[in-house]
Amino acid sequence: MRTILLLAIVATCFAPVHAGEPPSRYGVDAPELAHLGQDAVGFKTMRLIQHGQIDVLAFDVAKGSAPLSDRTLEVDLWYPAKVSPSAPRVRYEGTLVSEPPAPPARFSLPGLAVRDAPQSGTGHPLIIVSHGYSNDPIAMSWLTENLASKGYVVAAIRHEDPPITDRAAFAGPLLRRPLDIAFVAQSLQSMLGADYFVDPERTALIGYSMGGYGVLTVAGATLDPDGGAVKRVPGGLMLPFARGGAMSDSLKVRGLRAVVAISPAGGGSLASWGAEGMRGIVAPLLLIAGNEDRTVDYATGARAIFDLASGAHRYLLTFKGGGHAIGLGPAPDSMRRKLWDQDWFEDPVWRKERINAINAHFITAFLDLHLKGDTSRAAYLDVSVSESSVGVWPVTTPPLAYDAYSPGTAPFTVWKGFQRNHAAGLELLQSSPVP
Repeated sequence: MRTILLLAIVATCFAPVHAGEPPSRYGVDAPELAHLGQDAVGFKTMRLIQHGQIDVLAFDVAKGSAPLSDRTLEVDLWYPAKVSPSAPRVRYEGTLVSEPPAPPARFSLPGLAVRDAPQSGTGHPLIIVSHGYSNDPIAMSWLTENLASKGYVVAAIRHEDPPITDRAAFAGPLLRRPLDIAFVAQSLQSMLGADYFVDPERTALIGYSMGGYGVLTVAGATLDPDGGAVKRVPGGLMLPFARGGAMSDSLKVRGLRAVVAISPAGGGSLASWGAEGMRGIVAPLLLIAGNEDRTVDYATGARAIFDLASGAHRYLLTFKGGGHAIGLGPAPDSMRRKLWDQDWFEDPVWRKERINAINAHFITAFLDLHLKGDTSRAAYLDVSVSESSVGVWPVTTPPLAYDAYSPGTAPFTVWKGFQRNHAAGLELLQSSPVP
C-alpha cells in the first residue's frame, strides 16, 4: 500500500498543471491585459473556395507549367457570442507531423468556446490568423479564444500544408501563404461585413513562423523578384506576385490597421523582401521573437525586419533565451511522450503558459490601440525601460498589494501591467516611421 501511495504522489507531482483548463485562460501571474475579456465565445468552421489556383506542387518541368485547380480552405472562426451557461464547451481535436516514419500525432485541447453559438454584437474588428508550417490552428487557441472574448472576430486559416518533413514541397507554402491570407481576408471582409458583424475597415493580421512570412508579405512587404523565396518557386510562378509583377496588387488587404508577426520566417537565406520590400509596410507592426531562435534565426529575421521596416511604427518584443516555439500553446498530455512532438509546443527555457500570457498581454494592448482606438493602451507599449529586468518597484506607503500591477509611472519603472518580480528576461524596442 505504501508503494502504491508513493507512486500516486510521484505521478501527481509530474502531471501537467491545470491540464483541464483552456489555454486561453491564464493564471495569477499573468500580466494585466492577458486575462479574458467580458464576451462569451462562439466557434464555427467555414469553408471557402478559391477558383482556378496554381497547383505549384504539380508543376511539370517538361511543360514548364502547373495546372489550375479549385482550392478549398477551411477557416476556424472565433467570435463574440450569446452563450447559455449550461452550453457544452468545445474540445478541439488536431494533428501535427510526428518524427518519420511515425504517423501524424493526434492531440486534443479543452476550449471555452461554444460551437455554432449565435453571434453577439456588430461592427467587430476582424483578425486573420495564419499558422506555422504544418501547424494546426487549434494549437493557437491560447490567443484566438482570448481575443474573441475581448470583442474581436478571429479567423484562423487551415492552410493544409504538405508535411514539414517533405522539404521538396517547400515551394507550396512559399507561394500559397500570402495568397491564402489575402483571399481569406478579402472574402471575410465581404461576407461578414455584409451583415455588419465585422467592420472591414478595422482588420488586423497575425502570423506565426511561415504565417509571419505570409502576413508581412500581405501587409506590404513586397517580394524581391531576385530573392530566395521567389527563386525557390519553380517556373517563375511567383514572379507575377513579386515587386512590380502584374498580380502584386492582388495581395493587398483594405482596412489593414495592424500586423503581428511571431517568430516570422522570410529572412535569412530566403531573403524574401530585401530592404526595399520591407519599406512597403506602413501599418503598425508588432514583432515577437526569441533571440535564440534556431529555426528562422533572430538576427536576420525579426531583428532585421524591425530595423528595415522603416515605413511603419513598430515594436519588437524579445524573449531572452527563447527559441522558435513561442507561437503555440502548452503541449497537451499526448504530445509529451516524444521530444519531437513536445518541441512543437514547448520552449527549452521559458514556461509556455508564461510566454502565452505575455504575448496575449502585448497583443491585446497593440490591437486595442490600433483597431479600437483605445489610447490608454499606449502606456502598456511605451515602456520606460527597454530591458524589463532593470525596472524598479519602489517601496511605497502604504505598500501596494503583493499581486498589484505596476502603474508604469514614476517612480515605478517596472513595465505597466506586470507584477513585482515578474518582469524579467524581456526586451521591448520601439521605433517610429521614417518619412
